[in-house]
This record gives sequence, C-alpha cells and structure tokens, in this order.
Amino acid sequence: MNSLILSLILIVPAPATNIRAMDTPNDGGGSITIQWDLSLDDPIVTRYEVYRAEGSTESEPELVTFVARGRNSVQDNQVKDGVTYYYFVRTWIDSEYTDSKWSNPVKSSAQWFHTGRKSALILLIFFVIVLTYYLQMAKKGAELKIRRIPGLDAIDDAVGRSTELGRPILFSLGLGDISMIPTLAGLAILKRVARKAAEYETDLIVPNYEPVVLVAAQEVVKEAYMEAGRPDLFDESKVFYLTYDQFGYAAGVDGIMLREKPGAIFFQGYFYAESLILAETGHSIGAIQISGTTAVTQLPFFIAATDYTLIGEEMYAASAYLSKDPLSLSTIKGEDVTKIVIIGVVLLGVILESFALWLGIEKLHFFKNFFNMF
Repeated sequence: MNSLILSLILIVPAPATNIRAMDTPNDGGGSITIQWDLSLDDPIVTRYEVYRAEGSTESEPELVTFVARGRNSVQDNQVKDGVTYYYFVRTWIDSEYTDSKWSNPVKSSAQWFHTGRKSALILLIFFVIVLTYYLQMAKKGAELKIRRIPGLDAIDDAVGRSTELGRPILFSLGLGDISMIPTLAGLAILKRVARKAAEYETDLIVPNYEPVVLVAAQEVVKEAYMEAGRPDLFDESKVFYLTYDQFGYAAGVDGIMLREKPGAIFFQGYFYAESLILAETGHSIGAIQISGTTAVTQLPFFIAATDYTLIGEEMYAASAYLSKDPLSLSTIKGEDVTKIVIIGVVLLGVILESFALWLGIEKLHFFKNFFNMF
C-alpha cells in the first residue's frame, strides 16, 4: 500500500518555476530566450515542453520545443519582431504533466550593435578614419606611394615580346561575373594591356565567358585605344563572346592559343578548375604568361604553370596602381596601414601576455581580453 501511494505521488511532477522570457541579446531580431528554475522533481523528469501564446494568455498556446531534464533555457527563433508573446513550461513525468505559471510579456527586436564585439567596433572606427584621411589626401593630389609589383613590370615586357615576335596578345578575364571584385580588377589591368597593345600596334584577343563582362571589356579596350591615340586600330570582333560553359570556354581558349600562337597570355580574374588546363596550354606554345586571381584553390596551379602571378590582394593593388583612381589608392593605403597597426598590436599583446604569465600580473591580460571580443 505504501509503495502504491508513493508511486502516485511521484507521477505528478512539481512544476517549473520562475519563468522568465527576454529578448535574445546581441542578435538580429526574431528570437526570444526563455529561462526557468528546474522542477524539484528534475532527476526523474521525462522532459520540459515550452509553449507560446501570441498577444495574450487567452490565446491558444503553441508548442515551441522540448528539452531533456537538467535544461532550463531555450531560444524561440520563430517569433516576429514587435509582437507580444507569453510562455509557460510543461513538466512531464511519463504520462503526467504539470504546467507552470505564465511568463512576463516579451517582444523581440534587433540590436544595433553586438556589445560583446567592442574591439571590432574600435578597429572599424580606426579603419574608417585612416581611409578617410588617405582619400582626402588623394583627392587633393597628394602622391600615395604603393609598392610596385614585379608582375606589373612584366606586363610591358610581355607586350613588347609579342610585338617583336609578330604574335597577338591573349587576355582572359576568367569565369567571374561583373559583380565580382576580381573581374573589375582584371578589367583595370586589361585597360593597361590594351593601351600598350595600341601603342605597339599589336593585336589583342579577349575571349569572354560572361555576356555582361563582354560589354564592359569592349568599352575598356575601346577607351584604351582612344587614349593611346589609335582608335583606328580597335577591332571590336577581337573582343568577343565565346561560351557560357566552363570547360567549353576552356576548350575554346585552348583552341585559340593553338591556332593564333599568342606571344603573351594574361589570366586576370576569377578562375576555377580550368585554370591549369589554360596555363598548361599556354606554356606548351612558349608564351609568356602573367596570371592573377583571388581563388585560393587555383593559385598553386598558376604559380607552377605561369611566369608571373599576382597573388590575392596583389590584383587589387595592381588595378589601383594602374588606374590611379583616388578611391582605389586610398583603400589600398588604408588597408596596409590598418594591417601594420593590427600586427603591431598583436605582437605587443604577445609580449604583454608572456609577461603576464611569467610575473602573474592580471592587468597585463588586457590584450587577450580585447581580442577575445572578436
């Protein structure tokens, strides 16, 4: 009899208490965090179910989620910003349950800034200040010095070699569309190559993968010929659309290489698995090749198979160097200064952290705590 009474008592669980609902901090909205104090019977609880009512406690409650014993918080990510919600927790032991009281009313909203990432805000403000400073200097005509990249010196040599051999120049902008930064950087380099080709009266062939990039490439080459004073040499048919198929484009460019035997080949843009196919074909015909891409997976192939390679951000620096655009120059300069400062701060942090561990001075952990906020 005593065991039967005890079992009847145990199957009716004590409710979860102190139900608290709050807008999830440091998020983009659409989320509410619910917390509660565990049931006194938590060791034998089967599960906790969290229910939500919209507008008032008189609304029909909806099951949000459930968690196992020992858990006392969940996030509801299926809410609308600005709408009032109420929550309660249902505690289950086998087939019996007990409901808690309703939580406080709560609304979800987006936060302007993640308070745990103050260090990122500090660095962002610093970068904006540096960028604005160099942009104003560039607009006033001040010379912003950018280290000349060896690949840029090779551009003139490559065009000159094609001229001496009486062969055309081939320029590929890769498989990127017009919205991709590497494609825009490639167009800036194309303008420099086209201008040199016009000065040397050397044919320039530009097969394109993407139709919109084709239009941009035609305008860039035309403008370059006009700036060189040789608009009569511009042949629109040499800047043409090839195909919108990855390996069809690779095969078409390879065919042009084998037929036309260009003396210089430029691969400037975003490339995929076709990069080695193109570079190996160019190497087989003895052309001098200058490549550039931000595709990390393709850089090893270009480095191995081409004569000069613009690695990653060097493409952006090269386009800024060639275009002399104030915004581009100030951006590159601002990025370089910011990187130098960050490297200096990291080295200082390593030194102070080492002394903190050695001397046991807690205040020297400042830099570690600073970077932990990222």
